[in-house]
Amino acid sequence: MNHLELEAERDLADALGRIATLHEPGQRERYRASLDRALARAVRALATVTDEAAVTRVRSMLAQAGALKAEDALHGAGQLSLSAQRAPTTEACDDGWRRVEAIVLGAEESTRLAAASATELEAAAPGSVAARSACTAARRAEAAARGARKIVDERNHAYTFHADSSFSFGEGWYLAAAAVLAGVTIQLEPDRDGTAQAERFLRDAGLGTKLQAYRSRPRAMKHTTELVGRAFRADPASAQHELRAAFLGEAPVPSSVSEWIDRRMPREQSGKKVLLWIRDGVHHPTRNTRYAELLELSARVRGAGLVPVLTGDALREGTLPEGAVDLILFWKDPIFRQEDGRRAQLQFFEHLKERHGLVGQLGVTTAGMDGPALMGLPTLYLTDEPNVRMREWVGAVPGYEEVIRESGYLERVTRVLSEWAAMLA
Repeated sequence: MNHLELEAERDLADALGRIATLHEPGQRERYRASLDRALARAVRALATVTDEAAVTRVRSMLAQAGALKAEDALHGAGQLSLSAQRAPTTEACDDGWRRVEAIVLGAEESTRLAAASATELEAAAPGSVAARSACTAARRAEAAARGARKIVDERNHAYTFHADSSFSFGEGWYLAAAAVLAGVTIQLEPDRDGTAQAERFLRDAGLGTKLQAYRSRPRAMKHTTELVGRAFRADPASAQHELRAAFLGEAPVPSSVSEWIDRRMPREQSGKKVLLWIRDGVHHPTRNTRYAELLELSARVRGAGLVPVLTGDALREGTLPEGAVDLILFWKDPIFRQEDGRRAQLQFFEHLKERHGLVGQLGVTTAGMDGPALMGLPTLYLTDEPNVRMREWVGAVPGYEEVIRESGYLERVTRVLSEWAAMLA
């Protein structure tokens, strides 16, 4: 037995000895390194051995190592594909899938080695133990390679429009906007309480051709704000025009929406208005609205000569701030929960702008603010630290600003409120 054959045999034995411990830290990496060495040395050994017994041994090793390599590639492609789909950016997602493709190509190369070895062994000694074992290994390799290729072929390029009432309603704005501006594919979460409403909104927005049947492993929703921000940076006026046309349509605000609002707007508070958003969510509860801050913001809105209008989630503590209008939980009214409810919600903000002097919105980071922000409502969101996802819109979506809660942040809020009041005076 020459040294290459001997080394290949030792590497293969080392790999086989690690199979039972692949779940342990570092073991799979060592296993793969041993397999790679075994294959490389066996290929070189095949070119040097001459006697029939040695050729049979080397080809048997190639078949077995090729099968193990293909099966490991199937495992690796599956794991990496999951990571790629969850990647935070489109570039990271696509890079991950390129790496998956490289793994699959490796599986297919290993399968060819296993198949060639099995064919040669069968031709040299039909029905022999070595030939039968190699053929079995080749079939295993082929099945693994097919499975790995299937992962690539079935890659899901769509983003999921979540339609469960427990999920952030505002995520829908990001996804629909990404479909309008970047042409992404959408799949609707089926059989949820908001599925019909979501589909109605998407079809009314002209996105019917962007819908696909629901299936597993969609792209990460994290990409959508990036895609929207990219379109706004390229041409903010055009992007906003496209979104308004798609999301609002050409028809005027329905009387059911306008009259609902008009009944709730006190005549004595007819001045320009600012929405103050309340967030009270289970997800990241540390980001929820602080009542003391809400009172301070309301006072600063009034100090700028504007009327605070509270909206969003329920006010869990305290009472309505002095001089504020209560439109809290407006979205729970039946008018805004019908099949056309998503468009009706955007029409809610439009009517406040057109008839009741709404000049901007202010609050902690909450996705509910982002639909009207995309429609052109000046927006100031508060956060304890930079919001990586939403900063994609800062400086891109007109009037969209981030305010980090640091020294002097309330003075900045006051300056912006004064600008909103003066701009439309």
